[in-house]
Amino acid sequence: MQFRDIIGQESVKQRLRLSVQEGRIPHAQILVGPEGVGKLQLAVAYAQYLNCPHRTDTDSCGVCPTCLQYQNLQHPDLHFAFPIVKTDAGDVCNDFMDLFRQTLLTQHYFSLDDWYKTMGVETKQGMIYEKESSEILRKLSLKAFGEGYKVMIVWQPEKMNQVCANKLLKLLEEPPQDTVFLLVSEHPDQLLSTIISRVQQIRVPALSEEELAAHFSPDIAHIAAGSYLTAKRIAEDNGQNKQFLADFIALMRNAWKVGHQRDYTALQELRKWSLEMADAKVGRERQKAFLQYALRQVRENYIRNLAHPEMNYQTTDEAAFSEKFCPFIHSGNVELLTEELSLAEQQIAQNGNAKIIFFDLCLKMIVHIKK
Repeated sequence: MQFRDIIGQESVKQRLRLSVQEGRIPHAQILVGPEGVGKLQLAVAYAQYLNCPHRTDTDSCGVCPTCLQYQNLQHPDLHFAFPIVKTDAGDVCNDFMDLFRQTLLTQHYFSLDDWYKTMGVETKQGMIYEKESSEILRKLSLKAFGEGYKVMIVWQPEKMNQVCANKLLKLLEEPPQDTVFLLVSEHPDQLLSTIISRVQQIRVPALSEEELAAHFSPDIAHIAAGSYLTAKRIAEDNGQNKQFLADFIALMRNAWKVGHQRDYTALQELRKWSLEMADAKVGRERQKAFLQYALRQVRENYIRNLAHPEMNYQTTDEAAFSEKFCPFIHSGNVELLTEELSLAEQQIAQNGNAKIIFFDLCLKMIVHIKK
């Protein structure tokens, strides 16, 4: 993968290129940013640029044997670690490496939820298990194939269990010779602070509307709020966005009916809603995705009250609902609603009891929407 294959991010590309050109190559870096902005792709392109013997000022050559191996993600000195779910197919990343490479080569941009679906385990949460740390050490202890660097890309390092994270920390403190670690994270706050202190942080920002508009319609580019993945989902219209909107409307309408009208039939509907959301078939990644969606809708409804439409990022259906609903999201409750939704997402991520979490969320929505 070359820098030219990646949408936008010119300032990040230039920073990565300069570090190589000036010989200032940190042994450990972390690319941090929101979902769908090209962090993993930048890491791979940087690794290829770093090891290309004929690189130019702007990119790797793309035609030498090293580049050709990197283009297929098959170079012996390029290694990956990523979340998996233990199955009969295996319990370390190597057992899923061909599938991961194929996903990256064919989809280019994909989310953690997309990866779980590809693995066929979307109702479960993955992890980088303790055993993987031994695999990382084994791979990096091997003699380098070429004269360049061995590169270990850790995608979603926040998914490492505690033991694996501590072992990785030791490797970062005493890295093998000519080794570069590239961590790719969306939630660096979930990593050990000691790991963060030992890596150079590179912020990867959201894409601009202009950059997205080169691949999607202007309306989609605006609504996507800087995420290629969000834009892709809207363009493909796979129904998830509409389902999330329906779930959000059901939550807010019934919470309002209970809080303002003491409609206890609506309370029963909320109980039913919470059980449906907590169903194991939904899966924790989809539950988290809905809570993130709800957070975004709270923000959009609050902003709509400011009467600056250029600051809103909603589909036609979302905007139609918000036209009447937005007055109920105001300065008196927006922070409370945001805190409760964020807390629920955090608890789901920590494998909390989904039935309790979602019903508790319903009760909190009743209280806060009433303010």
